[in-house]
Amino acid sequence: MQIGIFSVGENPPNPLTGTTPSEHDRIKAIAQAAIHAEQAGLDVFAIGEHHNPPYVPSSPTTLLAYIAARTSRITLSTSTTLITTNDPVKIAEDYAMLQHLADGRLDLMLGRGNTAAVYPWFGHDIRTSDELAVENYALLRRLWTEEAVSWRGRFRTPLDRFTSTPRPLDGKPPFVWHGSVRNPDVADQAALHGDGFFSNNLFGPVSHFGRLAALYRERYAHYGHGTAEQAVVGVGGQIFVRPNSQDAMREYRPFFHNMRVYQGAGSLEEVAGRTALTVGSPQEVIDKTLGFRAHFGDYGRQLFFIDGGGLPLKAVLEQIDILAERILPTLRKEFAAG
Repeated sequence: MQIGIFSVGENPPNPLTGTTPSEHDRIKAIAQAAIHAEQAGLDVFAIGEHHNPPYVPSSPTTLLAYIAARTSRITLSTSTTLITTNDPVKIAEDYAMLQHLADGRLDLMLGRGNTAAVYPWFGHDIRTSDELAVENYALLRRLWTEEAVSWRGRFRTPLDRFTSTPRPLDGKPPFVWHGSVRNPDVADQAALHGDGFFSNNLFGPVSHFGRLAALYRERYAHYGHGTAEQAVVGVGGQIFVRPNSQDAMREYRPFFHNMRVYQGAGSLEEVAGRTALTVGSPQEVIDKTLGFRAHFGDYGRQLFFIDGGGLPLKAVLEQIDILAERILPTLRKEFAAG
């Protein structure tokens, strides 16, 4: 079991001070959290990709290369890389380059994106997102596994005996996860290629995300990659933790209400009761996370979202320390036993 953290790089005002960090400060804070995660003993750090305010990580590979140069052990990933609006040639080259710089400590999660405005900025239409995702990923796989690719498709100019450089490290492309919030086609695409499936498991009922993972497992076996139990599943989650639950709820409440995804969704208590969000003590985080196995089975990666709502860097680093010292050992022991 790999356990780590991820960020989507949102940069809203701090609800307590009304002050918005500069883009420079937010970017450096994300990098500092990743470096601290390695120092604390976490296994994975992942960063999202967004091209619209108030988000800052428009170039995940640049940010991850900076982090790679300042770490030596932690696996670096994305959450997500947009397979729809990015050119697959550029994805092939950028992530192969990053794989070399990180000495192989790299994988990536592909996503289709759900922000309609982003598509025309890159010359595409969100109504073709499904077709884009399938075509672009088929080309990406060939670019990583073939040295002279000739290709014709619907959404980009043709290629004639094109070789992407650098080639994947030791001839082995980065491992790919396919991330999904609601689209069952993503689960099927991951299964078709024998890739990993990452279930978002945020902002909605855990049972919903469990059904997507179950579909992926079923299709993984159908396509002959192994048994359903051998399918490679990753799971998201969101936490804010303090030594006792009362302090956690009181401290996190303004940051919860500052997150756009929760506006109009109900109270903190209501949302935490029906989603994967856990705001409480270390034991409450342990209990709820172990309960995910009832929905996802035996899964291999657990990533926690910990820096939403304008949470300041000091509190983010404290979350990493509590996760590493008071939650991680028990989760590793229980997952290993399971």
